[in-house]
Amino acid sequence: MAEADTVGKIITCKAAVCWGAGEPLKVEVVEVDPPKAHEVRIKILYTGICHTDEYTRSGKDAEGAFPVILGHEGGGIVESIGEGVTNVKPVRIIYLHLRRSFWFLEMYWFQGDHVIPLYTAECRECKFCKSGKTNLCGSVRATQGQGLMPDKTSRFTVNGQRVFHFMGTSTFSQYTVVADVSVVAVNPSAALEKVCLLGCGITTAWGSVVKQQGVKGSTVAVFGCGCIGLGVINASVLVGASRIIAVDVNPGKETWAREFGATDFVNPTKLPEGQRIQDYLVEITDGGLDFTFDATGNVDVMRAALEACHKGWGVSTIIGVAAAGKEISTRPFQLVTGRTWRGSAFGGVKGRTEIPGLVEDYLNGKIKVDEYVTHKRTLSTINDGFHDMHDGDCIRCVVDMNL
Repeated sequence: MAEADTVGKIITCKAAVCWGAGEPLKVEVVEVDPPKAHEVRIKILYTGICHTDEYTRSGKDAEGAFPVILGHEGGGIVESIGEGVTNVKPVRIIYLHLRRSFWFLEMYWFQGDHVIPLYTAECRECKFCKSGKTNLCGSVRATQGQGLMPDKTSRFTVNGQRVFHFMGTSTFSQYTVVADVSVVAVNPSAALEKVCLLGCGITTAWGSVVKQQGVKGSTVAVFGCGCIGLGVINASVLVGASRIIAVDVNPGKETWAREFGATDFVNPTKLPEGQRIQDYLVEITDGGLDFTFDATGNVDVMRAALEACHKGWGVSTIIGVAAAGKEISTRPFQLVTGRTWRGSAFGGVKGRTEIPGLVEDYLNGKIKVDEYVTHKRTLSTINDGFHDMHDGDCIRCVVDMNL
């Protein structure tokens, strides 16, 4: 019931704040303003820790602004909504006065929608949304990249100092405010500590595969076996790829890769001296792969993934985010001879339209989600979650925001 009492008021809660590039997160008491028109305030219950959070925390993100509340892979419950919001519902308390032989009061309490914040908005009105060609909605992109809400202000304050938003979501706060085009309601029977991961990694991987024609019956190589790479492997299994080669320099990833469906595992550091991974893959696949995916963010690996593609029809998809200022390169002849180099943001998925269906697929056992959660932390130990991510034995760490 407490949530209903906070409507229209500033909420004081805890959040993990990054005060500067390269600094660890610090749990602070933060004030979260009420949502304005077409905004939604969410009580975040769980959030994953993603490499993109670390990318900005480290200072490698050219758009990084500090101080900031990071986090973009969360799940929570709608606490309140601003004027004009129609796509999600908040906590509601309804009082009924009934009369029989005397007056008495009945109270009904309706929990707010279970939601996943979206770092890739879907307004359904801009030229991008209407094009039918992309999921890259332009409605809030400019201000989101500045760490601000659409009205160019922040909803977060710590000791009187304004704090920036992150990716339009800021799920490292117990309460956050997002644009109404940047949130989707999901089936409340799905555990938020699991489906929060559909806010980024798993969905990105799924879309990168299923939205391409021709993967069924084809050969696939996946470079990098973290959360997204494993997701690409699993999605390739779902669509019926004939052979799935996992590539990673960490030998400990082989077990995971095979559990998620890889038919082969190759460690580039174990190849004969002087042999490049792309040459080896071309050799063992009779000319190269039909599809390759980079999930590393390393521009040299991106090149290797392209050059491992089959001449004439091979397609290589870049998913990993490279550090600011990095550029990709290859010999133009690689493209002239029929290979395609493409990228994918959030897997091409339209979050408000498609994530509810992904949640249903999870509930029906069609896609893996539980298997990605290898570590759990609390808000007070969130920095340990970043260490987990770097240790190499973590697919995803999920943070309980109430502890």
